[in-house]
Amino acid sequence: MMRLDKFLVSQGIGSRSEVQRTIRSGQVLHNGTVCKKPEQKTDELHDKITYCGEFIEYRKFVYVMLNKPAGVLSATEDKNAKTAVDLLPADLQRRGVFVAGRLDKDTEGLLLLTDDGDFAHKVMSPKKGVFKKYYAKLSGSVTAELAQNFRNGLTLADGTQLKPAFIEVLAGDTSAIVKICEGKFHQVKRMFETGGLKVLYLKRLSIGGLALDEDLPLGKARLLSDEECEKIFVQSA
Repeated sequence: MMRLDKFLVSQGIGSRSEVQRTIRSGQVLHNGTVCKKPEQKTDELHDKITYCGEFIEYRKFVYVMLNKPAGVLSATEDKNAKTAVDLLPADLQRRGVFVAGRLDKDTEGLLLLTDDGDFAHKVMSPKKGVFKKYYAKLSGSVTAELAQNFRNGLTLADGTQLKPAFIEVLAGDTSAIVKICEGKFHQVKRMFETGGLKVLYLKRLSIGGLALDEDLPLGKARLLSDEECEKIFVQSA
């Protein structure tokens, strides 16, 4: 059980003061009855709460897929640049939502956001073995030697030793699909740099068994279903 105002705040409806004003104005229904008491005890799992005519379904945590555009920071806030959280619609901008596994500013594609810390740790931890798949367009051709180095586990210019990565060189040898289970700073770009190649375009296609929704426009976000969250921890081909 929790207070009615606390329940609404937890679902990202508004600040405590905003929610309390709306309750006192008679715009909130508690099990079909107008309730003007912010302190009203509420069973978040069973009671039916309507806020300004909209039914509020309780979610302990949210899990969001964002199709991140280039130029957007994988951060919750920044004074000088637009962030991933800024792109979320109002109903998903809950307190505590953060990015679960970053993407470089100029990289596009699948980005996860949540307010569930345990879930984020499982997604990001290399020990969990959740592979991330990327499409990379390159400045030149991928040699057989470089591809083998990816599979063996590269050593970056600064001496960092990487885990083995899966690479599929596409037609023309100037683009590739890469799968990695780590998330080091600019990792994919630095991997190709060991072979003298620059990444001209980079897009994350999937995380584990969860692929980016092809119908989700660039810059848009949506909730993940329980089934989609489970797919993340099932490795894709």
